[in-house]
Amino acid sequence: MDAPVLGRSALSGRIPVSVVTGFLGSGKTTLVNKLLKRPEMNRVAVIVNELGEQSIDNDLVEVSSEQMMLLNNGCLCCVLRGDLQETMRDLFVKRRNGEIIDFDRLVIETTGLADPAPVMQTLMTDTMLQAQYRLDCVVTLVDAVNGLEQLKTLSEPVKQAALADRLVITKTDLVDEAKIVALEAALHELNPRAPMKRAINGEIELAFLIDVALRSMQSRLEDVERWMGPDNESDHGHYGHDEHGHAHRHDSNVISFCLRYKEPFTWASFSQCMEVLGTLRGADLFRVKGLVNVAGHKGPLIVQGVQHLFHPPIELEKWPSDDHQTRIVFITRGITQKTVGNLFAAIASVAAVTA
Repeated sequence: MDAPVLGRSALSGRIPVSVVTGFLGSGKTTLVNKLLKRPEMNRVAVIVNELGEQSIDNDLVEVSSEQMMLLNNGCLCCVLRGDLQETMRDLFVKRRNGEIIDFDRLVIETTGLADPAPVMQTLMTDTMLQAQYRLDCVVTLVDAVNGLEQLKTLSEPVKQAALADRLVITKTDLVDEAKIVALEAALHELNPRAPMKRAINGEIELAFLIDVALRSMQSRLEDVERWMGPDNESDHGHYGHDEHGHAHRHDSNVISFCLRYKEPFTWASFSQCMEVLGTLRGADLFRVKGLVNVAGHKGPLIVQGVQHLFHPPIELEKWPSDDHQTRIVFITRGITQKTVGNLFAAIASVAAVTA
């Protein structure tokens, strides 16, 4: 992993990106349309992958170029027909040159069959995009009518839910309460740290969907808790004692767990752990996010990754609370908490011997 990035500018000043995903028919376009009607969302650029989905054509009033359309609220819609990186770079250049609206947020609506991981990885691998954009959140919509069966039989909805920062259950007015509760339980097992809300006809509080990621180097405890998700782990581990049997399991073999360490890492040992894990099992390492106590640093390092790719780690100026333990949330497919804990323990032991 790269060396930590220091300084306030590492988090501030970049355009937040919200990724709206969900399986076919889950209501993504309806949700995006409702969000764009809000006054607070009048300076937004929207990228829609139109393949296999109804786009937001009903709200288009003017075509400003072959790909870019002005919506009736002044927002900009870019229908994605090519490379996402090129589209995002083009949008930013046109914004900087005053050719399009001075948008302050980007919303990417994926197709129902899309894996959101490549979109997230795009923001990690393109240096220009890293300088201008930052991932704020992944919002996954799940259809209350069909969602439970889809999670049992299809791989796409499972991964979409596993990668989510926020889960939105739609069409709850069409099924009974028992079915909704069963779906909520399945989603909680799959991704226990993603807050969940219900939405009817795309109506949901804006605050639930935006400003999820850390925005400053002086993040408060509530900011960190919102970003990490609710802490469901009451046990605190240390080297060699990380398996407590609290992993959340799902029929899809997707597991969510949190590792905690009382003692600081060296950056070399921690980055080696993540590099080995990513090299050996990157395809099954759906998402990682955490705060890491690294020896010699005043504040924690923010780490987050999707499969084998990781954002450059960023150091907060200070710890948001008195709890200075390393805590790392993993969502994996077929990689157990014990496996990851043993890897960390083995590398830490080697580092201690060679130090």
